[in-house]
Amino acid sequence: MVNDTKNESPESLSRRRFLKNTGYVVGGVAVGGVVGSLIPFGNRTKNITNPTKVATSKAENFNQALMYFTQEQFNIVQAATERIFPEDENGPGAKSLGVAFFIDHQLAGDWGFNSRDYMQAPFYKGEKVQGYQGRLKRREIFDIALQEIQNHSMDKYKKKFSDLSGDEQDEILKDFEGDKVNITTISPSGFFNMLRSNTLEGVYSDPLYGGNMNMNGWKMKNYPGNQMAYTEIIEKGYQKIAPQSLRDHIAHS
Repeated sequence: MVNDTKNESPESLSRRRFLKNTGYVVGGVAVGGVVGSLIPFGNRTKNITNPTKVATSKAENFNQALMYFTQEQFNIVQAATERIFPEDENGPGAKSLGVAFFIDHQLAGDWGFNSRDYMQAPFYKGEKVQGYQGRLKRREIFDIALQEIQNHSMDKYKKKFSDLSGDEQDEILKDFEGDKVNITTISPSGFFNMLRSNTLEGVYSDPLYGGNMNMNGWKMKNYPGNQMAYTEIIEKGYQKIAPQSLRDHIAHS
């Protein structure tokens, strides 16, 4: 190709010099100048001499991130769910299993917005066997209930719920379970039952949804999880097999 620059405008020549001086080559592998200066030379050298560095680094679990709760709300839920499903000799509790993250993620999605429920007026107080019949969304119920848990804890023990001893936390939760807390906007026992159900769901749900960390909830029950098929063992009778998550199928698809 002939390098003819006679007819190029000063602007084109200036751009050509810029591209040349910065070391930017279209389709090339080298990045220098302004762009290259953004990458620390030391790190770049390490990647060349040790190309496996990134591949062998410890993977972060980005599923363990808050999507709805404030940090204070998260602390209350984590402490409360641990009292409902505590760690013992049989295995980890709700905290280690990431149950509070599971609930947080559910509230951030359709479940928290009651997206699949009929939520139009008129609203009537239903019987207990009918389930929830009110106008508040689940995320609104949690917002109110968690603040009331904190208020009740401060009134009764002069401390935040997450700072109470295990026995004191149990007393607060029992007061909610027994409707011993005066709340006009929500049912204390209704919230407790919801929280208890959410806790068990977080313990035994697929880890893809934030709880059941490392499938340890399933492992305590010898539950196989989401297996694609049982054809290889169906003729061999009952046997213990390692559980699989939906994430495993995504990784191998």
